[in-house]
Amino acid sequence: MKRKSCHGEECSVEQQIENKEFKQVLIELLYQLADDDFILAYRGSEWLGLAPHIEEDIAYASINQATMGHAVMYYELLESLGEGTADELAHSRKAESRKNAILLEMANGTGTYLNQPKYDWAFTVVRHYFYDIYKKLKLESLKQSSFEPLAHAATKMKMEQYYHIMHWKVWFNQLCLSSGEGKTRMRAAIQKVWNEFSGVLSYGPNGKLMFDNGLIDAEQTFKKQWETEMKKVFEEISMPYPGEPKSKKGNGREGFHTEDLQDALATLSEVYTFDPQATW
Repeated sequence: MKRKSCHGEECSVEQQIENKEFKQVLIELLYQLADDDFILAYRGSEWLGLAPHIEEDIAYASINQATMGHAVMYYELLESLGEGTADELAHSRKAESRKNAILLEMANGTGTYLNQPKYDWAFTVVRHYFYDIYKKLKLESLKQSSFEPLAHAATKMKMEQYYHIMHWKVWFNQLCLSSGEGKTRMRAAIQKVWNEFSGVLSYGPNGKLMFDNGLIDAEQTFKKQWETEMKKVFEEISMPYPGEPKSKKGNGREGFHTEDLQDALATLSEVYTFDPQATW
């Protein structure tokens, strides 16, 4: 990946930000990273007290806390670029301005946390496992980013990612290699996640400029790396590789979202909207 973005010369953070194109695509990338982790951490938090057993409840809560912490780091970088406060960016933006992948906003199941929640643990396991593999690779790429503050943040996050992957790998392999209902539900969940995972891999309309400015590896290069990792995942459970992932519901990087996101944001922003000046 290129680490030069000032007409072929090394330049300071201040000089980089003066470059309008560089700043624009950096902001676009940061919104994608922040919004992805933010909404997935929220979906994870809805499992609090509902996980299969108490040990998982504690472990999953810790993972969600770390993931939300990563979102905050990205929002704080956006704050430093003049986009607004981290709280505003997390809680006051409308659904159409969000850049998260649609897969990550999808509800855990039917019902709500307080009203007959019938959540799908198989879907949760598959979504988290596949996403965390993707995130590990993305953080490895971002560690080499031309924007040093982002590279430093990625280095910190990468230290936790290994444990997240191992956690979900245990669940994924055990359930996929089981028999009966568990195996059936996992295969259905894999198909459901695969139908939308192309949206996670997408860099959006400015993907080429992100690479040209040295912010991240080229989109196609990254997709090939992810595909290589995922083929190993399917080999371990003796399941054929599903082929090219899809994005049937649209591309969230381009502002397309579902009612699931609108409902989630209404819940997430309720307290903030009531008193934006409150500290929490």
